[in-house]
Amino acid sequence: MERALVIGASGGIGSALAAELEERGMEVTGLSRSRDGLDVTDEASVAAALGALEGPYHLVFCATGALEIGGARPEKTIRELDPEAALAQFRLNALGPALVLKHALPLVPRRERAVMAVLSARVGSIGDNQIGGWYSYRTAKAAVNQLVHGAAVEFARSHRHLACVTLHPGTVATAFTEKYADKHPTVSPGEAATRLADVLEQLEPTHTGGFYDYAFSEIPW
Repeated sequence: MERALVIGASGGIGSALAAELEERGMEVTGLSRSRDGLDVTDEASVAAALGALEGPYHLVFCATGALEIGGARPEKTIRELDPEAALAQFRLNALGPALVLKHALPLVPRRERAVMAVLSARVGSIGDNQIGGWYSYRTAKAAVNQLVHGAAVEFARSHRHLACVTLHPGTVATAFTEKYADKHPTVSPGEAATRLADVLEQLEPTHTGGFYDYAFSEIPW
């Protein structure tokens, strides 16, 4: 039986994905801050939590993140940019997943197909940014795309059967997005999990380093 490790497994998308993967026959280990004390912004916490696990895990999925941190809302103008809020976004949405990749790699098999995936967001695409705003969150997501892409290049040297990617789940109806969905069509966490699981099943080593949406369409950097 293939095994999956879901980081952020108590959140809307993380919990739904863990359930979906179990339905598809995977053995799932879920870790989160609320249930397990795993703080992805604290490397010691990540190292301890992942160091206590035994591989192999054929899938490592990082579903952590936040749109608002400490009450700081996405900026409508650069005049609202706050350095501390921006750094908090970078720590959680960029460095956090990168630390997961760093400490999860020893749990991933070298000679079997495996996937390491991080939740990103289409607003992290520089090429797709047509309306501006949301400076801190956009920048953190653009940064995690670069961090994952760089890791994918490195990991390919030792893990030839690995696909390491970032994924955009669409606008999911969770507490994370309820204030910002506006007129955007939303899907339930369960539907988002089904679509993400479909993409995860299709990923091959040739896709490593890529940025894909829920329909497995590539998103421009």
